[in-house]
Amino acid sequence: MNELLKSILDGIYSIVNNYGLSIIFFTLLIKLCLLPLDYKSRKGMRKMSALAPKQAELQKKYGHDQEKLNRKLQELYKKEGASPMAGCWPMLLSMPILFAMYGAMRYMANEQLVQQTFDLILTGEAAFEPFLWVKNLWMPDSPFAGIWPNLQSLQMVEEKQWLTIFNTLNADQISALAAKLNVAELTAASFQKGEALNNTINAIIPLLPVAQESAFLRINLFITELVVVDNFNGLFILPILSAVSQFVMNKLTEQKNPQPAPAANGQQQPNSGAFMKWFFPLFSLWICASSNAAFALYWVVTNIFSLVTNLLVNWKLDRDEKLAAENPAAATAKGGLK
Repeated sequence: MNELLKSILDGIYSIVNNYGLSIIFFTLLIKLCLLPLDYKSRKGMRKMSALAPKQAELQKKYGHDQEKLNRKLQELYKKEGASPMAGCWPMLLSMPILFAMYGAMRYMANEQLVQQTFDLILTGEAAFEPFLWVKNLWMPDSPFAGIWPNLQSLQMVEEKQWLTIFNTLNADQISALAAKLNVAELTAASFQKGEALNNTINAIIPLLPVAQESAFLRINLFITELVVVDNFNGLFILPILSAVSQFVMNKLTEQKNPQPAPAANGQQQPNSGAFMKWFFPLFSLWICASSNAAFALYWVVTNIFSLVTNLLVNWKLDRDEKLAAENPAAATAKGGLK
């Protein structure tokens, strides 16, 4: 899957010549393909919302007999053409895509960081991938992360990816790299997992500018210390945008989603909405702050696209409901919300 997504992104990159734009176009393409399903899902959620009073009546009437209650609820759903799973399908599809994109962005970032590392050692310069305020898409959008590859990022790179970039070097470059690392010979075995790879990375790090990077500002948080580096990579805008857009989207969904029907004893069933309202924004902030800016950009574009389409879909469904209320006969003939 990583290779497939990477090949698609590389294909778009060959046209636009910018990975930031490639990620945006790729994200919009994926979301547009899923839009019909998302629309159908939100339409189904509206039906479930409209059935909430009838569900409450059945709970009150048959709550003492769970089997009969379930049968009556299924009859109600079938009659109204509704499904309790209506709102789940987009998430069931979007979550695997999200995880796949996380893997693909990390895979691409690792290869790019290795290439930048070799370029920095051999020439003292590297072709970073800037986008707006971010200086290098393959490092986090954060004032606490530098533009250069560092020990933590290089330790995340798999043996296969080291070898992929190493195999693109010619004999002269390999000899020059070995001389810089002060080793007699540099071979594919130098990038095998375990001690050989660790020794190679430890020899690489002092040759990178990050080794001489000084702290511009230190922030003591008692349990940890945040260090703003001199040549920081970003302004923390993408992580903040991801959290804010996720929170707004959750609020919008909360307003349109049905509340859980009362239980047989009349008490309101537990609702996880309050927890999710805060969990997902905080999770978005954390994952985008700790991941490369390329993935954070994908997450933000996904959230903004979903937010805009949610507003448009809700506007259309509100309009359809209003028209159906004003002219029930026409709505029935046309199919209405069913």
